[in-house]
Amino acid sequence: MIEQEVLAKFKELFGDEGEIGVYFAPGRVNMIGEHTDYNGGHVFPCALTIGTYGVVRKRDDNKLRFYSMNFEQLGILEASLDDLKPEKEADWTNYPKGVIWAFGEKGMKVEQGMDLLLFGNIPNGSGLSSSASVEVLTGYILKSLYGFDVTNQDLALIGQYSENNFNGVNCGIMDQFAIAMGKEGHAIFLDTATLDYTYAPIKLENAKIVISCSNKKRGLGDSKYNERRSECETALAEIQQVVGINSLGDLTEEQFEQYKSAIKDETRVKRAKHAVYENQRTIKAVEALKNNDLKLFGELMNASHVSLRDDYEVTGIELDTLVEEAWKVDGVIGSRMTGAGFGGCTVSIVKDESVDAFIAQVGKAYEEKIGYAADFYVVEIGDGPRKLA
Repeated sequence: MIEQEVLAKFKELFGDEGEIGVYFAPGRVNMIGEHTDYNGGHVFPCALTIGTYGVVRKRDDNKLRFYSMNFEQLGILEASLDDLKPEKEADWTNYPKGVIWAFGEKGMKVEQGMDLLLFGNIPNGSGLSSSASVEVLTGYILKSLYGFDVTNQDLALIGQYSENNFNGVNCGIMDQFAIAMGKEGHAIFLDTATLDYTYAPIKLENAKIVISCSNKKRGLGDSKYNERRSECETALAEIQQVVGINSLGDLTEEQFEQYKSAIKDETRVKRAKHAVYENQRTIKAVEALKNNDLKLFGELMNASHVSLRDDYEVTGIELDTLVEEAWKVDGVIGSRMTGAGFGGCTVSIVKDESVDAFIAQVGKAYEEKIGYAADFYVVEIGDGPRKLA
């Protein structure tokens, strides 16, 4: 059991006196609705049963001591509550530090330090939101340890605030929301413009969700991500000259076709088209699930990937290879890239009897074409953050 391992490691490093708590926050995968969350559209993520484990104990002073079993070479990293600022040498600890700082900014000052050990079984850099998982986990721990009166939805917003303002990543709300609000067996149909959400049961009779990790480290992703955001913002401003909307997510496909001539640049037309059509695909996909139409859901996943490849141009050869090889396998209901793109992962729905063949076939073709191996994870949909022991 992972719980016992992380607890034993904590005691070895930090001693076993005092009250020690063990916590967990999941990773997430987005089933459909990519690059819609900052365009005022809908997303459809779910929490996973893999995620981040945290072992923690309150201290009597203002010292913060951090250790990650995923980055053991870094040893114990120390910080102080009196001097919370992002630092390159602080490495991964900028995420928990950012959340502690954000609580303070929201009027909930943490007065006592802590010893915190983390272990994540989400592959790093995979696009399954290991950073958002750490943020939500830290927020949940602060709520539990110091008695702050915050809801899980508040934790999502605080996590996003810390990532935007402490770590300087211009992310939308989806990752933190999916993790904080996760519900076993369900995905979250979230309107990112209003934060209205409903839970939709994912009934995969005789099928599994398989995550394929490209193992391509995302280098240029962040700069391209900010570039895509600004292309969409410019396109929105151009369309707003001719029609009163607040976001690209307000448009239907027909309205987009009617007004797109207001966008002065061919590339921006493609970016905006993706945002509008992907939002509508997400709405249709949730409807398909309600009608138990998994076939249509899979077709919409496939169409999502094509749009991300051709109109939004965020896939790259690694993700395209994983998806195009997946489409060749019998028993694949749908497959698409998930996350920001330029590396990271794909998500596929695969019939039970085809899972082994899928991993073997896609894995072989990928390694032959790309030159290194992909990793595969058969995942389950899990709950949100919680205290384990």
